[in-house]
Amino acid sequence: MSSQPLLQTAPGKRIALPTRVEPKVFFANERTFLTWLNFTIILGGLAVGLLNFGDRVGRISATIFTAIAMLAMIYALVTFHWRAASIRKRGQAGFDDRYGPSVLAVVLLAAIVVNLVLRFGEEGSHAGKGGKGIKGN
Repeated sequence: MSSQPLLQTAPGKRIALPTRVEPKVFFANERTFLTWLNFTIILGGLAVGLLNFGDRVGRISATIFTAIAMLAMIYALVTFHWRAASIRKRGQAGFDDRYGPSVLAVVLLAAIVVNLVLRFGEEGSHAGKGGKGIKGN
């Protein structure tokens, strides 16, 4: 046997070897996209419930949660297409999502805080009117 390497190249040149992308990578991307959409559907259902059965504060909160759900849908779609294009080009960059879930958690926390501030602010303004509270007015 020869001690020569199997593939020889000139110094400084690289050999391009074809890489195969497993189908499970494409399915993982789709599964992640569907998980994000499932979350936005739940958030949108919460918003519709607040809109239909809530008072003034409920309608304001419904508007906020609807906007968050729509932005999350757009983010999920953009991320899905970016990952799909990167997979098709056989990109070696990381496909992990470092900022999306964190930003979503912070935005949802802010929306809940706004909801609580509005709710308790309304309750405090109605408490002085004959002591009946929200239900009595």
